[in-house]
Amino acid sequence: MANNVKIIKSELLSDNWYILKKVTFEITREDGFTEIQTRESYDRGNGAVILLYNTTQKTVILTRQFRLPTYVKGNKTGMMIEACAGLLDKDNPEDCIRKETEEETGYKITEVQKVFEAYMSPGSVTEILYFFIAEYAKEMKVSSGGGLAHEQENIEVLELSITDAMNMIATGEIKDGKTIMLLQHIKLSGIM
Repeated sequence: MANNVKIIKSELLSDNWYILKKVTFEITREDGFTEIQTRESYDRGNGAVILLYNTTQKTVILTRQFRLPTYVKGNKTGMMIEACAGLLDKDNPEDCIRKETEEETGYKITEVQKVFEAYMSPGSVTEILYFFIAEYAKEMKVSSGGGLAHEQENIEVLELSITDAMNMIATGEIKDGKTIMLLQHIKLSGIM
């Protein structure tokens, strides 16, 4: 394990969409050996994700949208089924996820429960993702959702049974890590 890290140089490679840096650093391992390493890090800010669930109906709300990285990696349509999520920008995680939930799914929620936080790709991405769950009911639906046009969002809202959602993990229809983590959380914790 590293017990001493010293940044030697940090170079900006791109700030076109978010921030991509090449960082050269010195690291001293526990055995005392010191070496120089170079890595790239992508900083897109932190985010929040939520899984809406209904215990009476045994359903969850998910979204489907186009994701370019999956398309260039071989996903024929580029469409991904995911839990509602968004970047924090200047919001705290709870405010962010309430706002994103209404924009993307059309449900206006007030009570959210934070369940954990995690780095999703710590080898290259700086983002910490805050994970939430919240119970929803039909009367909370205030719009059709779908995201914001000025953010170029075109999001389909899906209401699925928890059984179907879990089966979609097994069949590969759901491949998004954050969504799999939240679906497994509500199953393992006995919520659904």
